[in-house]
Amino acid sequence: MSTPITSSPFWSIGIEQLHAYVPGEQPQSGGWIKLNTNESPYPPSPKVLEAIQHATSEALRLYPDPQGTALKATIARHFGLGTDHVFLGNGSDEVLGHAFMGLLKHSLPILYPDVSYSFYPVYCGLYQIDYRQVPLNAGFGVNLEDYCVPNGGIVLPNPNAPTGVALTLEQLRRLLGANRGSVVVIDEAYVDFGAQSAATLIPEFDNLLVVQTLSKSRALAGLRVGFALGQPALIEALVRVKDSFNSYPLDRLAQAGAKAAIEDQAYFEQITQAVVQSREWLVAALARLGFSTLPSRANFVFSSHATHPAAYLLAALRARKILVRHFNKPRIANHLRISIGTQAECEALVQALQQILAQPAPKQEVNV
Repeated sequence: MSTPITSSPFWSIGIEQLHAYVPGEQPQSGGWIKLNTNESPYPPSPKVLEAIQHATSEALRLYPDPQGTALKATIARHFGLGTDHVFLGNGSDEVLGHAFMGLLKHSLPILYPDVSYSFYPVYCGLYQIDYRQVPLNAGFGVNLEDYCVPNGGIVLPNPNAPTGVALTLEQLRRLLGANRGSVVVIDEAYVDFGAQSAATLIPEFDNLLVVQTLSKSRALAGLRVGFALGQPALIEALVRVKDSFNSYPLDRLAQAGAKAAIEDQAYFEQITQAVVQSREWLVAALARLGFSTLPSRANFVFSSHATHPAAYLLAALRARKILVRHFNKPRIANHLRISIGTQAECEALVQALQQILAQPAPKQEVNV
């Protein structure tokens, strides 16, 4: 293994201080049960594969449509909005990055939860944006009153990650009404698994930006397609950042596959319902094993065990070629984030945990 490089005289000023996002492990060998990166356990719609195959032609020598016109029109119809309310990006992470740069860099700090998506502080460091992390309550929920203060913007994942806890549409309406002078970004990467999308509020609030991805509920993590919804003034800011960075973020195959995925509503409903059913089964099975699990509206659960530390369970599962995610951070160091796999994968996880928990707990304090 090579020695990590921590600095270089050739680096630009500030790069040494950046703390980059660390993605979940992607094993290169087979035989693993991957429940660590919240990917769909089901394949994309057959119509997606057909559309990609059709788009694989001599036209690949040409640049793709920089506006993604056909895909934007499909997304706009799906949400009942105009195409000028839609922005496309190379995954929702890129869309969020453009939002931080184009909409959230002001004199006042932006606000987001202390237990949340770990890319948010990375963007703040990269773009030198002042921020304040707002503590979740004891149940890992958002206190709306904590966000009713002067700010340079608000970023909330809904459902939250890694907790899976969701806000209702009425709560989001109250939040938006109390912050009409700043942009509120609702990151809806997991909204399709049981939460309510804020997209219906866009005609009512000109300060709302909704960000979604096709990686989870549309089973297209490998295609890298994300989008934002908002009123045209917000979208224009994102376009200006994009066109100053990369005018062609979505290739021809991605645009064709994403369009087919949005249009195949029946398949989307089929696989999301399968995930929800397995999630509820897994929550009940974990409870019988002594786990406490937060109420999830995502395609993962966030669980802790009273006697067996999360780090120990993580290693014991990995030894059995089952990957889950552990965040060694304050307040959540004794929790595991477990992606919902197929029903068979969920059952294999529970069987492995039964074996692990049958052994005495390691002699160390549970870190809470």
